[in-house]
Amino acid sequence: MDRTIKRILIIAGSDSGGGAGIQADIKTVTMLGGHAMTAITALTAQNTLGVTGVMPVPAGFVIEQIDAVVSDIGVDAVKIGMIGSAEVVNAVADRLAALDTVPIVFDPVMVATSGSLLADEATIAAFGRLMDIATVVTPNLPELGVLGGSAEALAARHGCAVLAKGGHGEGVDLIDRLVTADGRSTEWTSERIETRHTHGTGCTLASAIATGLGQGRPLSEAVEKARDFVRASLLAAPGLGNGHGPMRQGLVR
Repeated sequence: MDRTIKRILIIAGSDSGGGAGIQADIKTVTMLGGHAMTAITALTAQNTLGVTGVMPVPAGFVIEQIDAVVSDIGVDAVKIGMIGSAEVVNAVADRLAALDTVPIVFDPVMVATSGSLLADEATIAAFGRLMDIATVVTPNLPELGVLGGSAEALAARHGCAVLAKGGHGEGVDLIDRLVTADGRSTEWTSERIETRHTHGTGCTLASAIATGLGQGRPLSEAVEKARDFVRASLLAAPGLGNGHGPMRQGLVR
């Protein structure tokens, strides 16, 4: 059986504007040579200006989607994004615990690029269960502050790697820092790309990392390749919408 194409399961919400969420994830995985499968946790009505509505998917049906694809197609890596509710967090954590050899990338989505809230306090409080089973967690600086404030402490507490994304930092340089559970760290520094078209950066980065891990890359290499992909996608943004527009995910050689 041909396993050259890796199977990436995306557990996340849908973005009707096509800039983030499942839509960005599918584009990313596809352009990086993987096969994207989905378990949708919520439907959103949104555009580049913000989120006007959210319709959660019941936890039981999220699990039904996961079981449907894993039982037939199989899975080489998992990406978790917008999770919807604490009930869904717990159900997904229970289900994925059985996939103990599959790398899991958890992007702890709390707020959309537009500023709209995408996770309530109960959901955020339950994130620890997903961090416990994750290979790597990818918070931005505000999310890191909510989750505990220190990448080192978070990595040690949950036994996972933490990629602290520096996009919300200050200065002309952007610094992303990867901390492993044993305290080792790696930093990447890049010149900041000045653009308002940044919708979907976090989703794209996490899905690109998941694809790299599914393809057998070491974590640091998967992160480096994913960062390159995001930067290329930012530079290729088509300039759509009146707010935080989408990027253009393309193939990075």
